[in-house]
Amino acid sequence: MKKIMLGICGVAMILSLSACSGAFWGGLGGGTVATGAGYEINAAAKMAQLNKDFAAGKMNQTEYDIRKDQIKKMAVFQ
Repeated sequence: MKKIMLGICGVAMILSLSACSGAFWGGLGGGTVATGAGYEINAAAKMAQLNKDFAAGKMNQTEYDIRKDQIKKMAVFQ
């Protein structure tokens, strides 16, 4: 639900700024992509470490499931 509300707010903000120059839109797009990629890369790294820890027996199934759900909430594409 939070992601949907953030998306709606983002679209509303973009539409309110539609009179800005092309340079602004290029920077906005690049910044948005870079930020999103950073979150996804971080989530993928955390998920890989989580899987290693679980396979090594450092945590039980319950803790693994809790942490996995937290990572999925943090990322869009996980």
